[in-house]
Formats: sequence, C-alpha cells, structure tokens
Amino acid sequence: MVSTAATAEEIRVAVTTSFENSGLSQILLPAIREDTGLDVQLLVVGTGQALRLGQAGDVDAILVHSRKAEEAFVAEGSGTYRREIMYNDFVIVGPEDDPAGIAQAATAAEALQKIVAEKPAFVSRGDDSGTHKKELALWSAAGLDPAAFDPWYRAVGAGMGASLNTAAGLDAYILADRASWLNFGNKAGLALLFSGDPALFNQYAFIPVNPEKHAHVRNDLAVRLENWLTGAHAQDLINTYTIGGETLFTFNAKPE
Repeated sequence: MVSTAATAEEIRVAVTTSFENSGLSQILLPAIREDTGLDVQLLVVGTGQALRLGQAGDVDAILVHSRKAEEAFVAEGSGTYRREIMYNDFVIVGPEDDPAGIAQAATAAEALQKIVAEKPAFVSRGDDSGTHKKELALWSAAGLDPAAFDPWYRAVGAGMGASLNTAAGLDAYILADRASWLNFGNKAGLALLFSGDPALFNQYAFIPVNPEKHAHVRNDLAVRLENWLTGAHAQDLINTYTIGGETLFTFNAKPE
C-alpha cells in the first residue's frame, strides 16, 4: 500500500458522464488510491465541458471520448498529448416493439434514416458531450440534419443517465454508450436494438492539461495517474469489469 488518507495527493480530473454512469469509476478509484497515493476528484461532465475545464486550467487532466475534439484540444496547446486508454461502442436503444424497424438495419446510417421516416420520439443528449458529438456525426453521415427535425426529436441537455431516464419515460429511441446502458437500472420498455457498425466505435483517451499554459496544474500527478491507467492493474480491472456477464470496456493502451 502506497498511501494513507493522511498522505494521499489530490488530482482533479474532468471525466465524461458515461465513465461515471458505467460504474467503472467506482472500481478504478479505490485501486488508484491504493496503488499510487492519488485521491482522484472527478468532475463529471460532458466531453465538451471537460475540454473547456481543461482549457481554463480548472482540472489537471481529462478523460473523454471525442477524438476530433481531443486532437483540437492538443493542437491548440491546451493538452500535452492524447493517450488512448480503453474503448467500447455506442448502441441505439429504443422501444422493445421497435416501431421504426431499426433492428433490421444494416448500418447506423440506415437505422437513423428509418427513425426519420417513422418519426417516433428520439431523445438527444443535446449537451455537447462525446455521445452528442457522435450522434451529430452519425446524422450527418446519414445525410440528415437534426436542426430540421420536428418536435419528435428532443434535445434534453443532460447527462447519459438522465437522458436514458427521459427516453424510458417517453418510450423513445436514444444513442447511448454500451456501458451506461448495461448499468442503467430504469430500462422500462426499452431494449438495445442496433449495434455493431464500426461507425459506433467509442474510444476513451486521457489528456494531461498543459502546465506551460497553466503553471498551477499538477502535471506530475497527471503523469502518475496516466502511468497507472496504462498499466497492468488497470488493464485487469477494466477488462474484467462486467455487468450481467457482459464486458463494458476493453483496455487498449499501448506501451510508450
């Protein structure tokens, strides 16, 4: 054991709501404290807000899942580099009777086109999160623009758990990350209807905030945390974290 409560060092990390909603943080944080002496204080927000917290120097590192936005964050000098940690996938959830028939779709684009043709209720995160960014990219790839949709499309501006609760209440379709869906307790009449398209791949990456921009950030602690997140104990905990026999994340950090 590396630390005690008296000697633990505090690091602030902005993480996606899906990381928290999946339950993985409850598995990893005690092990991080035990192995490294780091007391990880999570700011649970959407990816867009996590990036803004990093730009402002309000956190020491971020753990998010929107590659294009992450690369821009590093390119502008707000982050030192981007290190991939683990992945899962996005899924499309909806009413068990599947009025839009998306379970028969061959691609995510076709599934979304079927939803637009039928116009059942669809809940969007609408919060500039990684999931919201992915959803918008999928609509665009399908040749569709949510700005032109009728009121059947509902942007709720909320985290993954709250958005799933709204979808459950409305018996609506929604894009979710698989981990949050599996850990979601209020499934009501919803079911996982579409998955498996490579376009739904969902990579999570760790980025230390640049100490050259914000001298007060604890880059030393961020690097210590990164070393743990890319190591053998993290790999074992991430790969063996399951719900109902299903694996929620796959570790894919590469050694430096």
